[in-house]
Amino acid sequence: MTDPGCMICQKHLGVAPPGWVGPVIYADDLVSVSHRAAGALGYVYLESRRHVPYLDQLSDAEAAAVGWAVARVARGLRAELDVEFIHTFVSGRGVAHFHQHVFARHTGTPRDHPWWPDWEDAPHGDIPALADRLSVYFRDRASCPDRRT
Repeated sequence: MTDPGCMICQKHLGVAPPGWVGPVIYADDLVSVSHRAAGALGYVYLESRRHVPYLDQLSDAEAAAVGWAVARVARGLRAELDVEFIHTFVSGRGVAHFHQHVFARHTGTPRDHPWWPDWEDAPHGDIPALADRLSVYFRDRASCPDRRT
């Protein structure tokens, strides 16, 4: 089920405005995971494929897929970037389609800087290359590297 007026549904259908869509890290029938199109490295959106506005409207299978994907992207961010913490939240105030934000607080972020990732010296770089590296963490457990060791 999609809503043609929903920006996230448009994103999943490939018809969202340019610059609004970052590289896809992982997608299946239940969830889509993509990096933000611009800004600091390590800001990821996880969205239900089905158009539902609220967390409590996810099916059990969708909720399980969301949990699995959040854990995978958090592992990948921690392994691929120099981070002190991984934050996540669901607010649903801007777009009425379930989406969860998962993002890195980079090592060196000033102590007095709020929790969001953008600050003057936040790491920027090749977002598509990072998305490619993060996609590895969505493969089966046997092929999922743990680069922290």
